[in-house]
Amino acid sequence: MKYFFLLFITLWTASHAKNSYPDNHSCSECHAEIYEEYQGSAHAKGYFDDVLHRSIADKISTEKYDCATCHMPMANNLKDIISGKARPDKNNKTHTDAVSCYFCHTIAYVKKAHRFNINIKAKQAANYKPTLYGRLDRPDHNDQHSSVTNPIYAKKVCTGCHAHKLNENNVTIFRAMQENQDSESCIACHMPELNGGADKINKRARLHHASHRFLGIRDKAFRKKGVNITIAAEDNRLTVTLQNKMTHPLIIQSARAKYLRITLRRAGKMVWDNYSQDPREDKQGYFGYHFKKNGEPIVIPYHATWGEVHNLAAKEIRDLTYTVPEIQKGDTVEVDFYVQLAKDDCAKAVNLEGTDLMKPELIKRVGYTIK
Repeated sequence: MKYFFLLFITLWTASHAKNSYPDNHSCSECHAEIYEEYQGSAHAKGYFDDVLHRSIADKISTEKYDCATCHMPMANNLKDIISGKARPDKNNKTHTDAVSCYFCHTIAYVKKAHRFNINIKAKQAANYKPTLYGRLDRPDHNDQHSSVTNPIYAKKVCTGCHAHKLNENNVTIFRAMQENQDSESCIACHMPELNGGADKINKRARLHHASHRFLGIRDKAFRKKGVNITIAAEDNRLTVTLQNKMTHPLIIQSARAKYLRITLRRAGKMVWDNYSQDPREDKQGYFGYHFKKNGEPIVIPYHATWGEVHNLAAKEIRDLTYTVPEIQKGDTVEVDFYVQLAKDDCAKAVNLEGTDLMKPELIKRVGYTIK
């Protein structure tokens, strides 16, 4: 009887393990370096540790959390979370893992849809170890999961969450990609090749792996690469040329703003700048979304009935021209390009005024001396 009981427990545990959710931390057993990269990424931050996202979601509704479709996609009660029958639970790993390793690596294909695309997950057979998808040729298998190469991971995997989002009134509140774009350019920039294989035990002696930090606007070195800034000055005319080097628009998040701070100095004293107090004074040098509901300005776009964005399209080059005091030899022009992760009106709307999210972060600085 004793041995039968032990055998039952062993079999039950093995069966239970195969059916249980493989959380992010469990991946570190074989993919330690990738796990460390991922932990520092935006994908690892969800409702419970991204204060801006949570504040906006709660401002929309303290009952429903339909942002879960992309921000908590592995929730074991996803439909209830979206409908409001349940709330995010900090004791539930399928909730706290945010955009989890398991979710991203079990997307079978992406269905295009008008309001937002839909990630279709592969069905996993009960009582068998899961199958994970990726881009590697001849992927390794192990005792935790089998591995399959899926072409979607070069072509469409990013488009499930990062393409576009329209609200209930068909107003665009997020757009990072056009319909004819694929994921290859996203991966090339945001998941650059790093030295070392993807596995702790590098059976195939792979020399590189794709970074899972998902580099973005919060990385100082990375964000400098997205924009070129050049300056030209003659008589009383100053031209700042912006080149968006990215394959997506300059501004894609409705909570953010990007703007220029331009100064003209003579003998160390400022003789002109593009705004006095608020960067929104310079309408051509301030990039962001604007929304209205029934004709009245609003900040949170969830129920907006009208919306527009002042932007630079992918790969666009634009000249911004300013009239300034007569330029003299020896004058210096400095152009600073900033990002605000939470623009002023957004931070105020969700009670985050005075936080670091409002602090302008320098993207790039360019100087020019008149000769």
